[in-house]
Amino acid sequence: MQRYVIHPGHPSQPLQAARFEPAALGERQVAVAIKAVSLNYRDLLAARNTYFAPIPEGRVPCSDGAGEVVAVGNQVSHLKVGDRVATLFFPHWQSGRAEACSIAGALGAESDGALTERFVSNESGLIKLPDGVSYQAAATLPCAGLTAWHALFEAGQLKPGQTVLLLGTGGVSIFALQFAKAAGARVIITSSDDAKLARAKQLGADHGINYRSHPEWQDEVRRLTGGQGVDVVVEVGGPGTLERSLACVRTSGRIAYIGVLTGLSGQANPVMLIPTLASIDGIFVGSRAMFAGMLEAMVAHRIEPVIDRVFPFAEAPAALAHLESGKHFGKIVVQVGD
Repeated sequence: MQRYVIHPGHPSQPLQAARFEPAALGERQVAVAIKAVSLNYRDLLAARNTYFAPIPEGRVPCSDGAGEVVAVGNQVSHLKVGDRVATLFFPHWQSGRAEACSIAGALGAESDGALTERFVSNESGLIKLPDGVSYQAAATLPCAGLTAWHALFEAGQLKPGQTVLLLGTGGVSIFALQFAKAAGARVIITSSDDAKLARAKQLGADHGINYRSHPEWQDEVRRLTGGQGVDVVVEVGGPGTLERSLACVRTSGRIAYIGVLTGLSGQANPVMLIPTLASIDGIFVGSRAMFAGMLEAMVAHRIEPVIDRVFPFAEAPAALAHLESGKHFGKIVVQVGD
């Protein structure tokens, strides 16, 4: 069978196809014929070997996949052959507060990921899909979708009528736009591209700010909110944008801190939190219980993930290059099986 592996020592071709022989299943393991995979910025960092921790040679990338169960071990109790499933970014984080052990083994970095024709996991690392969710849609959810859900509703405690600030139009931000509007919130979104801002408004964004036209975009956010600031910032930029996000959050507001798009170093003064009584919550995807809640809401509100482009399995390196270009709006998907 075919899969892709990471070769960090080959920067010109970090993602390479490889053949493999499927191993026998353990008693509690499940084999999944992967149908679709989606890419995240994290996958680009892993391929470049600039992720938080070194990526071992030969690691199978990508945390986000969906497919059909084709075999189960004899102690598997909750899944059966023919079930439609998605991967969990953290196979061991089932519910409740995250502990060190529950966020170990993240797919695509600490353990092999989903960019493969056959994926094997303990059943605890998979979640069953509702009938109305396609494989391509489901493949966009384990990282970007769940991160946006966690940021808005678990950490951000978003309520109807509140205002959200979203940075950029990548996967997390577009999911957050869809979720926030379904929840009755007001959305301000930024981009360097007016065409992308127009598309965001078609999805329901109330205001768009071009941060090239408005380099001091935090002032524009304050203006749009009557000087009050926003209730929740979904901060995907990282150190390079955090200082401006701090200037955008209202009294007792929350910043959901997610991203490293601007790099891993920068300056922001946390003393700015004191006079506003605001808080910063680190967001690292989420648990199975959060995933289940997200799926329920998506079905109830008929939310369809925004997919920028679908690449065939043979063109996975081109899909990664498209991600690196930054030209996408929403999610990039790799079609693996029929």
